[in-house]
Amino acid sequence: MCRMARPRKPLLSRDRIVEAASALVDSEGLEAVSTRRLAAELGVSGPSLYNHFRNKDEILDAVADSVSAQVDLSMFDEDDGRDWRAALHDWAVSYRAALAAHPHIVPVLAQGPGRRPAGLRVADAAFGGMVRAGWPPAQATYIGALMRYFVTGSALGSFARGFVDDETAYDPADYPHLGQAHLLADRRQKVDEGAFETGLRAILDGLALQYEQRTPAATVRPSPKRS
Repeated sequence: MCRMARPRKPLLSRDRIVEAASALVDSEGLEAVSTRRLAAELGVSGPSLYNHFRNKDEILDAVADSVSAQVDLSMFDEDDGRDWRAALHDWAVSYRAALAAHPHIVPVLAQGPGRRPAGLRVADAAFGGMVRAGWPPAQATYIGALMRYFVTGSALGSFARGFVDDETAYDPADYPHLGQAHLLADRRQKVDEGAFETGLRAILDGLALQYEQRTPAATVRPSPKRS
């Protein structure tokens, strides 16, 4: 009796499930993901997914972590050479690019890293980089939180796409300053990236002032004069 050879690769794996779920989230949004739908996409039975993930939330966590893994962290290496401001800028740009490529998963990422390994590496690298640069640990925590708020907020949606491309939609009698608003939709990338860079520079400028004032001269008491 001739037996059929086993396939060299297992029919199902965590990576295959995450890849399929990520594609589904990107194309149709979070609501489209279910274990039944994923099983159909992968050509397997629904219960077989539970050999790798306990539930849908764990799958979405893994998808979110796969996006976090795309963020460049090299600027926080001790031997990289970039100062804290350049490192924070380049990290924020890479962070936003990863999220902007997968906007539907951003609400899951915005909840924080939880126990996700890649997400925790992102937080750890940023915090460590700021502390090594001389920021107090508490302030380094605030900076990490601030950057997460800013980056995830910028990736949640497009300001430019919020306006329609119909020039008759914004009557000057009602909106005297929106005469060019209908042009924004066609300039989405330029507007959104310009807004991000403007906000990022403002944040970094403000942090630079705080950095210079970490140990204000007013707090240094002069030595008492001897008579």
